[in-house]
Amino acid sequence: MPTQWPLSEPDLPRNPDLQELRALVLEHLREQGFRFNEAGLLSPVPQDKIAVRRLHEHAVAAQRDRARPALASHDARFALRLVRGEQLDPARIKPRMIILPPGRSDLALLWRWCSLHWSIPVSSGYGRRIRALVVDDGHEGAVMGLIGLADPVFSLRVRDDAIGWDPQRRSEKLTSVMDAFVLGAVEPYNRLIGGKLVAMLLQSDQLRDEFEARYGHRRTLINGRDPHAQLALITTTSALGTSSIYNRVLREDGQRAMTPVGFTKGTGDFHLSGEIYDQLVRVALAATPDGISHRHESWGTGFRNRREVVQRALTALGFSPSRMRMHGVAREVYTAPLASNSFAWLRGDEAALEWNTVTSEEIGRWWRQRWAMPRSERDQSWRTFDPATWRMYGPASTMEEKSNGDADSAFSQTSLRGETA
Repeated sequence: MPTQWPLSEPDLPRNPDLQELRALVLEHLREQGFRFNEAGLLSPVPQDKIAVRRLHEHAVAAQRDRARPALASHDARFALRLVRGEQLDPARIKPRMIILPPGRSDLALLWRWCSLHWSIPVSSGYGRRIRALVVDDGHEGAVMGLIGLADPVFSLRVRDDAIGWDPQRRSEKLTSVMDAFVLGAVEPYNRLIGGKLVAMLLQSDQLRDEFEARYGHRRTLINGRDPHAQLALITTTSALGTSSIYNRVLREDGQRAMTPVGFTKGTGDFHLSGEIYDQLVRVALAATPDGISHRHESWGTGFRNRREVVQRALTALGFSPSRMRMHGVAREVYTAPLASNSFAWLRGDEAALEWNTVTSEEIGRWWRQRWAMPRSERDQSWRTFDPATWRMYGPASTMEEKSNGDADSAFSQTSLRGETA
């Protein structure tokens, strides 16, 4: 049964320009598959993954178009960083994780280029960030997958309930949690269940050590305190409902690498992307002449985040922001603890973390033995992959024909800033 939200508002905008934009917003939503009647907005809430991908097509296309100036000249070169299926020997695969330094670099551009092949829109992250490429040293450093960590949303009910947090403890310990806003394998490794490899790498010594070096004693910007942060937990959210990749990831010691804790409510703003979002920014700026924003003064000027822009603009157009951001696509939330007592420590019940991270090399060896080799023998489709099909801005197949990244790769919680579930 579709979810329904009334759109009739008592105070519609009288400005003709705002009335025109209001109509454009409604038409933009219709084109994506949302339907209207006299009672309100109908969300399709599709049950199959193909339909969910189609619902995101406009937002993905808008992201690719925005990235064109920075990436078009690198398109052919970056496609060569992928391995041709017929040249891949599963027995020689040797995964290695490369942590990207902060800031701009050629590797950062490659990471961004790969992320734009996801079938759902990917944000650039929020706050603290750690990005990594997973490459195959057995095949000249071919890209295998991506990891992107960022600050988690402040309020996520299913996560907070699973940990057992009260508001005070969450405020104290949230700095020891990060969210994987990008997590998945690229072609042709995704056909060898490479998504499980990338998921298990969240519990690697390498990521834990990188977090400690960057953020372990980084003072908070607002109150200047040292939170003594330790990377106790990483959360992620499935892109397309329940994830077959994340639900059955077993470590070599038999423990589950990831645990589902519930679903989001299906709010966000991916369906308000591209040119429409640019117009909403202009409306939000015009509606905030005094410059007052929810952004803390220590963070500089401007709006706090995309969510604030959308809320202010939709209000100015006579919409209910909460109803218009309710797209209805619920996503499953997973937790990946880096210690055997992560939840107890995050609640304050135990004084020290008991780490259960392992080396990236051990994870890679286990994945190749447990998943890659058996799958390569049962399913030969990985042999057909041609890197040229991943070119976005040059001679290549159409968007519908392109291969996507891992089907169960993470959806960006950072683009759902403030969502609760």
